[in-house]
Amino acid sequence: MSHFYERKAHRYPLYAFIVLSAVFAALLLYFQWILGIVSFLLLGFVLYYVIKSQRSLYAELEQYISNLSYRIKKVGEEALMEMPIGIMLINDEYEVEWANQFLASCFGEQTLVGRSLYDLADSLIPLIKQEQTTEKIINIRERLFKVIIRREERLLYFFDVTEQIELQKQYEAERLVLAVIFLDNYDEITQGMDDQAKSQMNSHVTSILNKWAHDYGIFLKRTSSDRFIAVLNEHILEQLEKSKFSILDEVREQTMKYNVQLTLSIGIGAGVSSLPELGALAQSSLDLALGRGGDQVAIKQGNGKVKFYGGKTNPMEKRTRVRARVISHALRELIAESDKVLIMGHKYPDMDALGAAIGILKVVQLNQKEGFIVIDAERTDSGAQRLIEELKKHSELWSRFIKPEQGLELITDDTLLIIVDTHRPSLVIEEKLLYRTDHIVVIDHHRRGEEFVENPILVYMEPYASSTSELVTELLEYQPKRMKLAMLEATALLAGIVVDTKSFTFRTGSRTFDAASYLRAQGADTILVQKLLKESIANYVKRAKMIENASIDARGIAIAKGDPNETYDQVLIAQTADTLLTLSGVVASFVISKRADQTIGISARSLGDINVQVIMESLGGGGHLTNAAAQLSDVTIEEAEQRLQAAIHDYLEGGKES
Repeated sequence: MSHFYERKAHRYPLYAFIVLSAVFAALLLYFQWILGIVSFLLLGFVLYYVIKSQRSLYAELEQYISNLSYRIKKVGEEALMEMPIGIMLINDEYEVEWANQFLASCFGEQTLVGRSLYDLADSLIPLIKQEQTTEKIINIRERLFKVIIRREERLLYFFDVTEQIELQKQYEAERLVLAVIFLDNYDEITQGMDDQAKSQMNSHVTSILNKWAHDYGIFLKRTSSDRFIAVLNEHILEQLEKSKFSILDEVREQTMKYNVQLTLSIGIGAGVSSLPELGALAQSSLDLALGRGGDQVAIKQGNGKVKFYGGKTNPMEKRTRVRARVISHALRELIAESDKVLIMGHKYPDMDALGAAIGILKVVQLNQKEGFIVIDAERTDSGAQRLIEELKKHSELWSRFIKPEQGLELITDDTLLIIVDTHRPSLVIEEKLLYRTDHIVVIDHHRRGEEFVENPILVYMEPYASSTSELVTELLEYQPKRMKLAMLEATALLAGIVVDTKSFTFRTGSRTFDAASYLRAQGADTILVQKLLKESIANYVKRAKMIENASIDARGIAIAKGDPNETYDQVLIAQTADTLLTLSGVVASFVISKRADQTIGISARSLGDINVQVIMESLGGGGHLTNAAAQLSDVTIEEAEQRLQAAIHDYLEGGKES
């Protein structure tokens, strides 16, 4: 500072003033010697005063700077030692070289010097080794600290964030959650009841729900005969999730006293602060729960994640012929407004997907429009391959089948795209077709999953139906009767129903037999169906070997694995699971094997006590309560078995509802 103050450049104005004063005094001395002497005396006095003042100012400034430096140094030392921020220096062996007193007190020690991080906080070692991010939250004596590391200096900062995190947790726990509760089959159940029985059941259901709401601190309001709205927060939602939404079982069991089985579907919106968005999430969740068959809870977060609880029972048949007629007429209008129709099923189409596609093609032809079925004939299961061989004998029908590349060339903005037997974009034969038109129809019998075709103009999803072929058959009945179904067309639809119902033994309702009766009357050949479903001796032996090596645990869960060096057809995997389920003591069966596309396929079956759909969904698959499947990529059969075992364990530990 003194060097800066003594720079000559700062004194040039003073020097100039002295020189000018001396010149004027000399001039006065020359002309008036008395005034000149007086001027020189005054100039000397001024110079003396200026020099004295400067020295005094310099001394005071030096003193001020010295005091300030001392105070800054003292504050810095106190801040380093006393501020509520932990500071630690470590060496290459992760030993503490120095730590301030605040950090030592956090660990409950007098000093940390010489201590190893392996003893103090071993979770910091991966952070220092650059195995993790540069920030981490650790727990020290029940206090939370955010640790920031400077690796080059081997310096660690510790910030106490306990209150901040507690406040954040409190905020998250108190965030608003909206739920819409729907009595699934209320109208169907109460339709035949007298007023007294209906009133008693209403009162009983309301009291169950009110008690449940009171126990958990939920605001519940009935908005209609079959609908409630509930207001809760994230903390209450967490408690409900821990209970696996036992209210579903309670309502179902309590209403059985009235010889009915009333079930609940609950749609919950959470994770956002906007009330309109929260309401939209709740309604969307309810639609998702109902689309999956009801008797379950769907929770949708603002980030798009969806969780499901429940779905333990087979969905009760709710669809009516009125709905089938309305959908059929709506489909007819959409076909009439389009320039052409493309029909597409899922990858590796089975008999149901192929039969349903042929049925929809007939609907298009009945409405005098041009239609095509998009298929990769080389990538189908064995049963569908035999049907394709039969189709090739009928050139007029086979000419309507096109490859995915041809579909991409034909599709326009006015083309109607109809998706059958799936609703997941990732599973369709050619996903690019979905983005070439805004006119998409979805017809499916699977329970709705989180992934869904975006913005379809018509959706006909009935998880209560045995197969998509059954749904399409009902739609055909309400179309113009310009021509009769050909024998092969009716047979393909019947084969789809037979395959998905395992010859009318699983998921079969009265409507299934009605559809089969209609197809038989239209000329469906049951002998040809049996021929299409025949298998080779080689496949029979493969299936027998997998069953021979199957393991069955005490819970009645059978797991069979294929040879890791062989590939298996998806139909063979499914047939093996079906056969295992017929064995004594088996309540659920799982078959794991390598598929032709090098993925690991898992086929799951159950008698209804175990919801295999939920188990398969946890592995990225889906299906129905008694019939589901999943495909895993980049894993071995052993790894797939481990993931399956973990999923089964999670399901059973979660009360068969997770």
